[in-house]
Amino acid sequence: MAKKTGKKTGKLDLFPIINGIIMVLFIVITLYPVLNTLAISLNDGTDALRGGIYLLPRKFTWKNYITVLQKDNLITGAYITVARTIIGTLLALVANAILAFIVSRKRFLFKKELSLFWVITMYVNGGMIPTFLLYKQLGLTNSFGVYVIPGMVSAFNMLVIRTYMNGISDSLEESAQLDGAGYTTIFLKIYSPLCKPVYATVALFVAVGQWNSWFDAMLYNRMNSNLTTLQYELMKLLSSVTNQGTSVEAMKNAAGSVTPTSVRAAATIITMLPIICIYPFLQKYFVAGLTLGGVKE
Repeated sequence: MAKKTGKKTGKLDLFPIINGIIMVLFIVITLYPVLNTLAISLNDGTDALRGGIYLLPRKFTWKNYITVLQKDNLITGAYITVARTIIGTLLALVANAILAFIVSRKRFLFKKELSLFWVITMYVNGGMIPTFLLYKQLGLTNSFGVYVIPGMVSAFNMLVIRTYMNGISDSLEESAQLDGAGYTTIFLKIYSPLCKPVYATVALFVAVGQWNSWFDAMLYNRMNSNLTTLQYELMKLLSSVTNQGTSVEAMKNAAGSVTPTSVRAAATIITMLPIICIYPFLQKYFVAGLTLGGVKE
């Protein structure tokens, strides 16, 4: 009986190749604007006006960053921004976590009504003038509290945490109650350790919002230079070099060869640098917080 001989036909799997190309293109598209802005911020301002700068500075200089860092009240604004980011993130995380735990309890009355009430606030608000008058009556204007107190409760963040808590098995709570644990113990010892991913996700959301916020400083504390923020000072700097007619020659005399474009690039890098440094440490929790709890058995 003759043996059948056959040749193995190798098939080229195109999926990994195509997937790799797409990922590389995605990385390039994502990183190029940041690297280009960094290159412009490290390049001589007058030379940057010629164009042709892509990933590396053509004429290296620190003058753009010196111009930004010499801005009046910038150090004070940096302290206030760091303080509001840390304190505001902690207060918001605690408040939203407690509210989410309460609303996620099955035996809590009116949880649907309260959830609907909070959802409505995501689409409807009182407007700028009524909000300003309310804050003024509460004594929040011209104070540090306006940065952290109004943002303590967020409907979106609370619903994100509540949804994650709903995915935790009820048997854990029932077992703890049989052992005599109260709701405070259940929240601190059982739910909070399991909710670290979603806590990190919400903390990142709040921290980015607090760090980038400048409008509340302009609206409520613009007359008090001791309560200014870093973003508000950078915004005023950018406005002064673009909208108030500051000439390139005047900026040259003040800080060397800098231009509004180069100063804007340096201010942008200073603004995003802390968030870029923090994000890698929270990335694994951030991804887990967005994905876990979305699939239920």
